This record gives sequence, C-alpha cells and structure tokens, in this order.
Amino acid sequence: WYIKKQSYRTASQQYYNLTPPQVNSILKANEYCFKVPEFDGKNVSSVLGFDSSQLPANVPIEDRRSVATCLQTRGMLFGVFDGHAGCACAQAVSERLFYYIAVSLLPHKTLLEVENAVENGRALLPILQWHKHPNDYFSKQASKLYFNSLRTYWQELIDLNTEVHQDTQEAFINAFKRLDNDISLEAQVGNPNYFLNYLMLRVAFSGATACIAHINGADIQVANTGDSRAVLGVQEEDGSWTAVTLSNDHNAQNEDEIKRIRSQHPKNEEKTVVKQDRLLGLLMPFRAFGDVKFKWSIELQKMVLESGPDQLNENEHTKFTPPDYHTPPYLTAKPEVIHHSLRPQDKFLVLGTDGLWETMHRQEVVTVLGEYLTGVHLQQPISVGGYKVTLGQMQGLLMERKARISSVFEDQNAATHLIRHAVGKNEFGVVDHERLCKMLSLPEELARMYRDDITIIVVQFNSHVISAQ
Repeated sequence: WYIKKQSYRTASQQYYNLTPPQVNSILKANEYCFKVPEFDGKNVSSVLGFDSSQLPANVPIEDRRSVATCLQTRGMLFGVFDGHAGCACAQAVSERLFYYIAVSLLPHKTLLEVENAVENGRALLPILQWHKHPNDYFSKQASKLYFNSLRTYWQELIDLNTEVHQDTQEAFINAFKRLDNDISLEAQVGNPNYFLNYLMLRVAFSGATACIAHINGADIQVANTGDSRAVLGVQEEDGSWTAVTLSNDHNAQNEDEIKRIRSQHPKNEEKTVVKQDRLLGLLMPFRAFGDVKFKWSIELQKMVLESGPDQLNENEHTKFTPPDYHTPPYLTAKPEVIHHSLRPQDKFLVLGTDGLWETMHRQEVVTVLGEYLTGVHLQQPISVGGYKVTLGQMQGLLMERKARISSVFEDQNAATHLIRHAVGKNEFGVVDHERLCKMLSLPEELARMYRDDITIIVVQFNSHVISAQ
C-alpha cells in the first residue's frame, strides 16, 4: 500500500470512446475558481485569484486541497495534501492545518481576545474565510475535538507570554509539528465515542504530505513536507517562461534528505533506513503527517491497537511492523520553509501533488500554463522535438491546432487545462483526444496503475500591485 504505481501497458486495452462533452464533464467535475474582490484602493491584493482542480485515480481520491483567507492578516493560504494508506490523514490535515498556522501568526493581544471570547461564551473572532468546492468535505463529527486541541495550542502560546512575535518561518514549523503531535496524541488517548475513536486511529495510521503557500503582499512563504511541489511561473523580458521551484522534494531523489535521515540513526542502520529508494523499504516520502507506524515504538503501537476497534486490527497495513525497525521515529512532519519576494515578472504559482510532477516536468508545466494564460500557444510554430514526422502526422498536428483554436474557451480553469495536458498529451506534447479517452475511461482497478491522483492549485498574481509594493 505504500509502494507507488508501476507502469503497465497492454497490447489492446479496452476503453470507452468518450465524446468531448463527456471528457469535459470528467475533467471539470472538481474544478473551482475564485477571483479576489477589488477593494477601495487601500487593500488591493497581490493575488488576482486562483483556479483549482482534481482528477482522482484512487477510489475514493486520497488527495485533498484547501484555500483560505486569513482574516486577521489579509494573507492567503493555499495547500495541497497527498494521502496514502487511505484518505483519513489528508482529510484531517486539510481541515486543521490552516487554523494552526493562522493561530501561530496571531499576535499575543489577539490570542488573548480569542481566548476571552471562548471563556465568556461570546461570539468568536473569525480567523479564516474558506474558499471551498462543494465536494470538499468537512468532518462535522470531529469539529469539537479538533477545536479543543486547537484551543489548547493557543492557550500554550498565551502562557509563553512573549510579546516578541515569532517570524513566519517559525510559525509554520511550529504549526506543522504541533498538528502532527496532536494527531498522535488524540489516537493514543482514545475517545469514548466509538466513531471518533476509530476516526482518530485511522487518521494516525494513514499518512499525508502537505505543500502550503502563504502569500501576504509581496511575500511568499512555502512550507513543504513530502513530495508535493510549489513552482513559480516567471515571464522573462523576451516573453519566454522560466520555472522557479520554491520547494524541495523529500524523497530518495534528494541527497540531503538521505543524509539527514541516516544522520539521525545509528551507523549500523545506514543500509536499512533507506532501501530501494524508500524509507525502511516501504514509504516513498521521507516527511509526512500521521504514519505513526514509522514514529511510535512497537510497544505503543501494540498497546493502542489492542485497545482500539476491531476494524483497525483487520486492516492489513496496521498489522505488520516495518522491517529493521529499531530506533523510531524514522519520520517527521517538520516542513522545509522557503521564502520568496514577489517581482513583477512572477506571474503565477502552481501547487501540485506528485501525480502532476510524475507526468510533467516543471518547465513544461510553466510553459503550458504561461502560454494558456496569454494565448501565445496559438501563434507559435509547431515543434516536433527531434522526431521524424511524416506528412500525415504533420497534418494531424495542424488539425489538432485548428481544433485547439476553437476549444481554447473549453477550459475556463487553468488547473483543469493543466490536468488535460498531463493526462492526454502525446509524444509531441500535444493533447490527443484518443489518449485522453483511454486514460479517463480506465476501470477503477486499473487507473491507479497508470497514474496517481492529481490535485492542482494555480494562483495568479497582480503584477501592478507587486510593482507598486
């Protein structure tokens, strides 16, 4: 369950011949668009708006997404969350993490006002304004439990009684670590409510990566835990596009991550802590929320499982102990935080789960999006990238271009346009309707072999505001 997809190809794959409207219906089912309202000139945002979209491969989808405005700072939070071993952890983190970040960013005086309001039963000062798609689920049953854990956190921040405001990087790190700690603690303590007890354990034993961007004025802070990614689209003076990565993947492709993990365990575990490019030979991301099987001692795991619901014991991935499990924890939720000051040439930010980056290089993502947003791709000469192309194939490419001119209004959502390209592009980098049909009509049990869940948020910037700032 931890091992990622393999590439399988069959000689004759049966598929339904979807019509263009059916393809669009599938691609647009989870798209969402938000335009930041214009203010009176005093508080114009550096964010014009955002587009987001999702395409499931797992059933149910294990990815989640969240966007919210911080009402106390006017900054905006964007996040994509990639779950594994189920969707429970990704769901919980998508609901809770922004509150922990927002509370971490509040000044001491405001925290006192919030606590006094709760203590005296007054209306609570709103902290976040959510921007959600109707399909983005919130757990009402667990909301009281989540609120109590969050309140304990802000009470501790108040008790620290520091008037020195912690910087944004420190706030992000504290928020990530505290939420992960609360997920672990809630699972250990248990709950008299059977449903909540089972939910807390499912959250803790599954896992999720998270990539968050906080945009306030001309400042971007990206906090990343795992292998989702944040990439900036920069338009150069000659009109070309450059990709600037604002996060590092925490997996075996990152030499610094391998060194970090090995340095935290005894010398005799050097060959076992990372095996076959996976943590303990099992887990691809080297940082994640939940995944207590890589954090708790074996004794604690047994004790919690023995006292927990029977359904959890019947779950395959909670039964076994990872091999060579000697000196936990092997996994952390601590994020790596990268700061960037926006410039007028920075046009958009792409947040994507690894399902996107497995199919497209970051430069390709930025070029496709940049040309889509500016309409430039309709005028550029056709490039075949070194392939030997017959006249018939060239005619096909020209016909494809003609079709694209009429369908440029097909995607009103930049994230959906990117998913269409990620799933349906052929060897020439052109969206092929037949390939798109095949990929979208794969049965549930096969879809996961060919691709992962894909979740994308595209944030567009207001260059005029950034120039003024």
